[in-house]
Amino acid sequence: MAAASTGNNGSPPVALLVLMAAAMVAGWFVNAVQPPPPTPCGAEGGPPVTAARVRVRDGRFLAYAESGVRREAARFKVVYSHGFSGGRMDSPRASQALLEELGVYMVAFDRAGYGESDPDPRRSLRSAAMDIQDLADALQLGPKFHLICSSLGCHAAWASFKYIPHRLAGAAMMAPVINYRWPGLPRGLARQLYRRQPVGDQWSLRVAYYAPWLLHWWMNQTWLPTSTVISGSGSFPNALDEKNRLMALSTGLFQKKARMATQQGVQESFYRDMAVMFGRWPEFEPAELEEPPFPVHLFQGDEDGVVPVQLQRHICRRLGWISYHELAGVGHFLSAVPGLGDRIVSTLLPAPLPAAAA
Repeated sequence: MAAASTGNNGSPPVALLVLMAAAMVAGWFVNAVQPPPPTPCGAEGGPPVTAARVRVRDGRFLAYAESGVRREAARFKVVYSHGFSGGRMDSPRASQALLEELGVYMVAFDRAGYGESDPDPRRSLRSAAMDIQDLADALQLGPKFHLICSSLGCHAAWASFKYIPHRLAGAAMMAPVINYRWPGLPRGLARQLYRRQPVGDQWSLRVAYYAPWLLHWWMNQTWLPTSTVISGSGSFPNALDEKNRLMALSTGLFQKKARMATQQGVQESFYRDMAVMFGRWPEFEPAELEEPPFPVHLFQGDEDGVVPVQLQRHICRRLGWISYHELAGVGHFLSAVPGLGDRIVSTLLPAPLPAAAA
């Protein structure tokens, strides 16, 4: 009986050696794919807290920055949700003159895990909407407020339409990013446009959808195809977008913004963002949403190299309640287009009546 458990020379059988080797490789892989723990702002070894912050429902802090008129004197209160690699200092770039004319108070915030807002290990579509509501309540913005979202940060707008429609007076989405695997999209067109993306971006989206737990490891492998958006290596078809990309890289602004956004951990900011936006949407998808009780505007450039305009048109046709504004000769980064911030804000917010009419 003892001879059956060993090889001919008394050594362990080949099957056992293979099993042991497989266990060792599996153990190494589990450790390798495990992202490092976050480094929250204000914690020992973490970045300092420099921004104004409010506490939300589960004890986390959200960092924010205010602009426009004083909150107490405002006619309109607007929450702004930034895009991928952005932060609380981003905005639609509306002029101060317009904000004062309309009486707009605007608050932008670091979304969970970005900048100086605490990470949320349970980040989801619902939590994105709840963070917006909690921020508005903490700042006492009243029963209703307006929402402007940009790029990948627009998943918070879709979530807000689903979970907190009673709190919104209106919303504007600036080049909202699309999940190519939303069932409501035309399958053949979505697949065709997906395959036009750089190979590294295609693979990054595959990992975000099928194995989000693998993102941190995948993105750190130089021999694997990874996101050109994160590296800044992907060129843009729009001239202004490409000019700004090259300038941001050459001046170090691109790297500086990325360091600020990911200072609590790239897993907690970039990769959780990707997992939520490009992962499975089990709760709902935009095409299933009912018409909300407020106006919704969507602004999209026809030379957008990040979000295919063909899919954006399809979504807006299917959701007839969206006021669609297609911008000729414009790319993805709408806040960089001169004067467009004023147009977006003035489209969303009604101008005050003249004194005589009032």
